[in-house]
Amino acid sequence: MCTVCGCGQSSFEAYVHQHAPARKLPFGHVDAHDHGSGGHDHHHHHGAQGDIHFGHGPAGTEVPGMSQARLVEIETSILSKNDAYAAQNRRRLTEIGCFAVNLVSSPGSGKTTLLCATIRALQATPLAVIEGDQQTSNDADRIRATGARAVQVNTGKGCHLDAHMVGHAMDHLDLAENSLLFIENVGNLVCPAAFDLGEDAKVAILSVTEGEDKPLKYPDMFTAARLAILNKTDLAPYCDADLDAYEANLRRVNPTIGILRLSARTGEGMAAWIGWLHQGLGEKARREAAE
Repeated sequence: MCTVCGCGQSSFEAYVHQHAPARKLPFGHVDAHDHGSGGHDHHHHHGAQGDIHFGHGPAGTEVPGMSQARLVEIETSILSKNDAYAAQNRRRLTEIGCFAVNLVSSPGSGKTTLLCATIRALQATPLAVIEGDQQTSNDADRIRATGARAVQVNTGKGCHLDAHMVGHAMDHLDLAENSLLFIENVGNLVCPAAFDLGEDAKVAILSVTEGEDKPLKYPDMFTAARLAILNKTDLAPYCDADLDAYEANLRRVNPTIGILRLSARTGEGMAAWIGWLHQGLGEKARREAAE
């Protein structure tokens, strides 16, 4: 896991990260502020593009001669800290009835294309997007072109978003009550499975061009997901994809996972996906009202 992949220090060790707040600040402005119960207080360099850039300390935590027990201890510490931040995010989202979806997949599965089509289909539903990539603001730019609010989070050497990063991004989105929050994670079928961001559901997007055995090769991701989207179904006839085999393998690793067949390009399955989102948002609002 991330204790040995190059991002083990994640955002919890000494680092400097840059982001632009809701108000405009000159590039390079430094603002040290308190984040309430999170108990983390450090400097932030604010850029002018509305994006957040995380820089890490020395890459990785792998040390020659380090025992497996020590690696497990480090991993447990990282996940424990992440879970505390995730709990904060979850409380914030619950207070306003915001339904948060963590979109996870390998690179090139069509997450951003699907997200753009989803935003257009949702029309009047209030929503916001957190975009995660190691570098560039390309995906956030595509989302903003639809008219939606988006914050790009660049993780640097990190191979996934963590709850600390997402909490900072939420600070700059001014989330509306009874809204949707889409978190597009870094393209990676390994590490994002282990990191709770405070979301209501992980949605795993699996392109039909990737191979029917992906759920078996990366079972943790599909076990953690509440819904799997078989994307790019319009390409299935051209790559001999067996959609039934995809579904069978998904259910082998997660018997309760929901599965939707979808093509963002043709619109196939989009109505069911939008219905799933509305159902999740409605259930979140009803739980909030009941409390």
